Amino acid sequence: MFFFAGSALAQQARLSLGTPATPEQIRGWDIDVRPDGAGLPPGKGSVEQGEKIYAEQCAACHGEKGQNPAKGFDRLVGGKGTLATPKPVQTVGSYWPYATTIFDYVNRAMPFTAPNSLTADEVYSVVAYLLYVNDIVPRQAVMDAQELKKVKMPNADGFIPDGRPDTDDLKCKANCK
Repeated sequence: MFFFAGSALAQQARLSLGTPATPEQIRGWDIDVRPDGAGLPPGKGSVEQGEKIYAEQCAACHGEKGQNPAKGFDRLVGGKGTLATPKPVQTVGSYWPYATTIFDYVNRAMPFTAPNSLTADEVYSVVAYLLYVNDIVPRQAVMDAQELKKVKMPNADGFIPDGRPDTDDLKCKANCK
């Protein structure tokens, strides 16, 4: 028994298993952005810049101006007032509850052919454009971490907090249980 334990430890050291990750390694994976905006990186982007990036990087899959997507891809614009109908249209403007999580998704998963390849400025720009074409921000909007946290999405109140006793109610901030 002791022989096997010693052998496993020797293999572990030889294979460098269990080596603590360096701060630089962690930084490369720590890219999530939460609903409250925690994790948003420095940078900024305008609707105008986003329109150009969208045309180059997004329109082939999601359609011009976020409508009429290619087969298998999501429509990003429209759908207001459809969520309670028999055929809801879930888009950035009708369904997503937080603008910050749009940044998170675009940053990590888009463009489809090269996920996580856009700079923070490009992601802020694309998000600004998506918010604009969904009539959430004006054409002159410039998004950065502070402005994005201020955006009130049309469906922000459309989700029911999880009230099970073993989960935290994310809408609750103090003395919640």
